[in-house]
Amino acid sequence: MSRGGEHEIVVIEGDGIGQEVIPAAVAVLQAVDEVGFSFTEKQAGDDTRDQTGAALPETTYEAAADADATLFGAAGETAADVILPLREAVGSFVNIRPARAYPGVDALQPETDLVFLRENTEGVYSGHEDRLSEDLSTLTRVITTSASEQLAEYACSYVTERSIDGFHTVHKANVMQETDGRFRDAVSRVAASNDVATNEVLMDAFATRVCLNPTQFDVVVCPNLAGDVLSDLAAGLVGGLGLLPSANIGQTNALFEPVHGTAPDIAGDGIANPSASILSAGMLLEYLGETDAATNVQMAVESVLNSGPRTPDLGGNASTEAVVNAVIEQLSSH
Repeated sequence: MSRGGEHEIVVIEGDGIGQEVIPAAVAVLQAVDEVGFSFTEKQAGDDTRDQTGAALPETTYEAAADADATLFGAAGETAADVILPLREAVGSFVNIRPARAYPGVDALQPETDLVFLRENTEGVYSGHEDRLSEDLSTLTRVITTSASEQLAEYACSYVTERSIDGFHTVHKANVMQETDGRFRDAVSRVAASNDVATNEVLMDAFATRVCLNPTQFDVVVCPNLAGDVLSDLAAGLVGGLGLLPSANIGQTNALFEPVHGTAPDIAGDGIANPSASILSAGMLLEYLGETDAATNVQMAVESVLNSGPRTPDLGGNASTEAVVNAVIEQLSSH
């Protein structure tokens, strides 16, 4: 927790380009002069497993649980063994994934501006899988009323605080009648009790409609797997995964990470796009109540995306370092 007026942040680079983009995000946080941070570096991921036998050492788990917030990069083959327990460590119940098209970035749908509020503890990611025979494996999908209601309460607060006119609930209750039906009913009930307007969309229909006209959606509330898949779909509308940050929010703690993975094909080349990690750091600032600093980071990233330099995934030829330096230069001008 905070010590001496500083925010204590655990930093976990992980694997692949996480080792390049997370230091970039830390550099941006350090450039926000008015905010004090204490950074603690911890290890997790494939390399950590190979060195220690555990993808997520207990010391890393405990550090994330005790910190004010955690900034995480990506893990490779051990992703499920790292990110799911880390989300548990911070007590996360909602995963926030903005998907926004930025000026200057070539996007399939340049009007896209969505936020996914994804349930973060249940569904098919609950870990209940069994191999019953050489021919048969099963997966148990878990949906509880309590977790669905907790997500819905957060969604209601989220749209109310931002003066947004309700949200869309995306589900597949026409097929998964018991599980998604429970989710849908819980979200609808909570929204009604908070006088928040909702609209329902089947997840397969949403996948089509968001591609054709993303402006019809604003805040999207959905179960775990649907939120994971559909937010990645939205990334394709705005220019790629290198632009999507995320936040895993709990009651008293939080974890922030770019949506992209380890990108082993470019890891070590110094050309990874740091935008998602820096934007995740901006979400971290907002979570800590540093709203002015969060706004400044957001504006600095937008300015650099608009005017350059840009990394190769966005059609440029700049290095990760060049982009970070440009963002920091923008911050110094505010």
